[in-house]
Amino acid sequence: MAVKDRDRFSTATRLRALGEQTAARVYRSQTKRQARRSRLTGRAALLALVLCSMIVALAYPMRQYVSQRAEITDLQREREQARQRVEQLRDLKARWQDDAYAEQQIRHRLHYVMPGETGYVVVDPGAAKQSRADLRAARRPWYANVWDGVDKADAAGR
Repeated sequence: MAVKDRDRFSTATRLRALGEQTAARVYRSQTKRQARRSRLTGRAALLALVLCSMIVALAYPMRQYVSQRAEITDLQREREQARQRVEQLRDLKARWQDDAYAEQQIRHRLHYVMPGETGYVVVDPGAAKQSRADLRAARRPWYANVWDGVDKADAAGR
């Protein structure tokens, strides 16, 4: 036993034991670091999962919100156009209330003349280039053109 005791306390033995203890400490330290890293990685994975879930959960409502905002903008633009059209029609109605404007339009559109006046229809020299329908309309009496216009308006309403 004396040899073992002496061997146990020799410098080489002590250095070997010290090296083993140090190696064990380093191994434990690395294991703890790896455990911490894996814990952080797990946390990061959970955080990423939660963020992805929130993005997926909010994607559809955000898409709906954006599309509804675009639709609202379109409807506002249409409303403004309709308002402008109503104003134009009111102005036109007010003009037609004026007898002088109505007389002017009747003379121009229907080729009316006042009693005692002589009406002329001037045919364009380039009339040969016009379509046959335009030539027929120019040769027909005004009331036939009016009825054709009524028929066309009625057909467009259907």
